[in-house]
Amino acid sequence: MPEDDGLMRVFWPTDLPRSDCKGVVVGWRNSALDVLVVAVLEEVEPRRVESALKLGNLLRNAPHPVSRIYEQCGKSSISVLGVSNTPDTVEVDSSWIRVAITPKQRVPSVTCARASSIQIILFERPLPGRMQYMSLNPIALALGDKHDGFRQDFADSGEEDDEKRERLHKETKRKLVEKLKQHSVVKRIPSPKERALATIVNQINWAWELEKLLQQNISRIGTRPKRALSVSERVVESATTARDMVLVWLWDMITIYVLPVIKKVFVLGLIAHRVVAEMLLRILEWRLRPRYAALKDISATAQQVEIRLQQFCYWPMQYVTLRLRKNDWASVTTSHPDYIRFYNSLWLVANDVIIGMAFGSYIIDNAGWVADEISRLLTTYTVEALQSSISWLMGWPAGLKLNTELAAFLGDLFLWVIEYWASCIETIRPMLPRIVWIIGFSSFAGASMPLALFSDLLSILTIHIYSFYLASARIFHWQLNILQSLFHLFRGKKHNVLRNRIDSCDYGLDQLLVGTILFTVLFFLLPTVVVFYLNFAIARMAIILFKACFDTALSCLNHFPLFALMLRVKDPKRLPGGIRFELRDTQDFGATSNDNIPLRQHPSTSVISLQSIPLDFKSMFYQYFQMGNRIRKHYLSPRVALCLLTGKFVPPLNRRNLYSLQYSMLPAKRAGVMEMWDAVNSLPASKRKSMPVQVPILANGRRFPSNYGGGRSRSYG
Repeated sequence: MPEDDGLMRVFWPTDLPRSDCKGVVVGWRNSALDVLVVAVLEEVEPRRVESALKLGNLLRNAPHPVSRIYEQCGKSSISVLGVSNTPDTVEVDSSWIRVAITPKQRVPSVTCARASSIQIILFERPLPGRMQYMSLNPIALALGDKHDGFRQDFADSGEEDDEKRERLHKETKRKLVEKLKQHSVVKRIPSPKERALATIVNQINWAWELEKLLQQNISRIGTRPKRALSVSERVVESATTARDMVLVWLWDMITIYVLPVIKKVFVLGLIAHRVVAEMLLRILEWRLRPRYAALKDISATAQQVEIRLQQFCYWPMQYVTLRLRKNDWASVTTSHPDYIRFYNSLWLVANDVIIGMAFGSYIIDNAGWVADEISRLLTTYTVEALQSSISWLMGWPAGLKLNTELAAFLGDLFLWVIEYWASCIETIRPMLPRIVWIIGFSSFAGASMPLALFSDLLSILTIHIYSFYLASARIFHWQLNILQSLFHLFRGKKHNVLRNRIDSCDYGLDQLLVGTILFTVLFFLLPTVVVFYLNFAIARMAIILFKACFDTALSCLNHFPLFALMLRVKDPKRLPGGIRFELRDTQDFGATSNDNIPLRQHPSTSVISLQSIPLDFKSMFYQYFQMGNRIRKHYLSPRVALCLLTGKFVPPLNRRNLYSLQYSMLPAKRAGVMEMWDAVNSLPASKRKSMPVQVPILANGRRFPSNYGGGRSRSYG
């Protein structure tokens, strides 16, 4: 608890109704000099309010258990904090505050007998009905269960080098930070007021809903006159009651006989869909061996189908979670990130389908033209361009003198493969319009499907370039290794494989002579191999660039924070990124203070504004920055440059690492079929609305007793 240092903190809601009437200030007392105001109950006696709070009369007719409020707010009861607009002649407890405020006065004047100085911290209450809330930590748009389950899945299925290095780097950094904390020379201990800040933020989130409940029950404290209904009002009430009884009867017939049947059919269809999805997911995730790639790791189409099936399996669980939040207070904020994730995924799928329908309609209507364009591009860039570049390399490219025989051999070999590939393309050319039509028809499942199919089609139709790159890179790498070994032989050295070092070695004259001749021959043949290798390496990098564009478009369609951006523009309070305290100018405070309180009785007062910080855009697009960082580390790293220079194979970025952005909205372990069945059937049944029995009203505004006329005693409403 905050210590008693003479400084009093009063958290005051700025949107609290202000009036000149006398009232009682009610709220949370976190310590003797640390209070948070929840409500001002007007025209009531403080002692009666205090008694009603102890008895719980002011918290009656609560829609949910009141103990939940105390659990979330960290206190066992609500207290009377003081009085408002009360003369100084009225004696109050020394721990109470005196508040003076008028309708035109935004900042109240607060005094307390025990406080030597006062901080008035103004805040605007979040509206729980609009899912507004404050938080010390930024809201998490991605699921936080990836560090254990997702890493374990990687370890089981074979972890890539980039992912392994990144994980080990993070673990090492975390351990170093923990050691640094243990060896800190000066370690600042948070003050009790700082430790109480989390509890105060929860109390602020509950302020609006709690004030509404207190104002609803204020009539239980004092007597309030009731006006009797007139004859015309009673006639209107009787007609309304008859109409409501008919509507309630019709609604009961629907809810009792129709809705349960529809619900059962829908649940059975949902479970059947879940069983089929589980079978398809098992096929897409099947691996021949633990370290082998699955189908979803090879094909972009299989990856997209797997993501959609994962989303369809997760949506019922998200819906159940959001449906269960209606059984709790609206001020409970634990399900708000799930709400944003759920509707963001729904919006993305809906937009994906809308864009896909427009895109698919265009492709279907122009399937012949699209097929001709694809055929022309393939012929131009994957056949003719390669043939012209290879023919250019077979001569003296840019005046570079190459080995004529080796260039002719390599050129004829690659040209023969290209001619064979061109004949294969001519064979499938008549089928290309039908393939394009199928891709266009798949667009009705979303624009992401044709993008994934085009990405796979690009990989299939450029497989000859991939083969050329592998062959030329392997030849170049072998030649470099042989030249390195012969260079060591020329110097009288050799590579010790067991100790992984260079040792001296005595070679014979014939060995040195043969090695020198081979070194000279291979060295002069190296430029010819290099130009062919660079030609196919550039073509391979261009294809990887195109595939990266497809994957980026898929990432935007599957994971773009569209719903979060809309909330950021429409209502930033629903996306909290922290809080901040801003010191207000107190010059106008003294001028607006209440004149009933002498100026010498005013303690030293400062006004501070507590505001919620919206989530910044960098945090919203953090996953995209992470994906760009992974692409940069993979393709623009010194290791990749070394691989290109030495002829080692440069593998494309693993699809699991690239698509981890899209898996951030999905749980690490999906729920099983029986778990979904239990979750769907655990939804509470909707409460039936029954018509209350109308009790006749007397002329004086009172009702007949329920047992009037000798009937049995009943309770109504």
